Amino acid sequence: MKSLSILVADDDPGLLQLMQVCLTNAGHAVACASTGDEALELLKQQHFDLLITDVLMPDGDGLNLIIDLKKAHSPVRILVISGGGKYFPAKDCVRLATGLGAHAALFKPFGPPELFEAINRALAA
Repeated sequence: MKSLSILVADDDPGLLQLMQVCLTNAGHAVACASTGDEALELLKQQHFDLLITDVLMPDGDGLNLIIDLKKAHSPVRILVISGGGKYFPAKDCVRLATGLGAHAALFKPFGPPELFEAINRALAA
């Protein structure tokens, strides 16, 4: 896999840090955001090949990010990750996200092999 510029958006600081280390060690340039609004600002400021976003986050969620990217006709590939939420099971979160245009999805919890497989699916879609 070639080196990618990746934005990871998730409100879980532990998962965000683990993904940053894993992706950086694999040779990718990684930026992180803990809210949807923060991710949107980063998307406006720089180019990313891939957005990996949680579906449910405070202050703008992954669904809003997908909608904004699709409205802008952005070439950024989108991988959604979800463990569900208080009111929505993970299956429903992923179904909504892929219906809005996410290129691939991954259910939490996951390990590095599943993450890299999902990245490949997002890039190939």
